[in-house]
Amino acid sequence: MKTLIVYSSQTGNTQKMAEAVNGLISGEKTLCPVDKAPDPAGFDLVVLGFWLMGGKPDPKSSNYLAKVGDANLFLFATHGAAAGSAHAIKAMAHAKSLAPSAQIAGTFSCPGEVSPTFLEKALKKDPPPPWIGDAPAAAGHPDSTDIAHLAEAVKAALPALAA
Repeated sequence: MKTLIVYSSQTGNTQKMAEAVNGLISGEKTLCPVDKAPDPAGFDLVVLGFWLMGGKPDPKSSNYLAKVGDANLFLFATHGAAAGSAHAIKAMAHAKSLAPSAQIAGTFSCPGEVSPTFLEKALKKDPPPPWIGDAPAAAGHPDSTDIAHLAEAVKAALPALAA
């Protein structure tokens, strides 16, 4: 299987998860930041990791999603919100909508520590972002448990590609 693993990362959270995915997947694979990512055509699986900006995938990832066409796609995200929160679920749904022809193999999202500088700015917003109350609990994430859950999600998604 030929896999393209693409990520966008501001603080290293999403990159850490992309590197974990790279270690999980066998076969021919390419790992690269989104701004250096090749055309996804010709890959059996595209894995895209992103961070959230305004409740959506960051702009670079959003632009890349428009290029994936009908590829098999696995999406993962890191964010300041709680795992499974309405904010995280809505953001993942928006990510899927940016690649309407893609075959979604699976998704995963988890908290990622928010940089202190950004957190300070977010706290001053009126109204504050919906994830702000979850941000303190995101400290130290993604951690080994998050990576283990990502591994489970990726392994569960791979059989879907053979169908």
